[in-house]
Amino acid sequence: MSQKTDSYRKNYQKLKQITQKMRDTDEPDIDQLVAMVGEATKAYKSCQARIEAVEKALGLVSEE
Repeated sequence: MSQKTDSYRKNYQKLKQITQKMRDTDEPDIDQLVAMVGEATKAYKSCQARIEAVEKALGLVSEE
């Protein structure tokens, strides 16, 4: 498995974990929330970039 695939999977799992943690917490600590949102944003952007690269490679996205 390639490093990019591993990276995508790790980031996707991180997003799932953060989402679950936020759902399970009735009153989140604001300091933890800020850190979790920052981490989730970074993971999301990485996943999105990988998806876009795959779409481009498959010719699913037209270059403008």
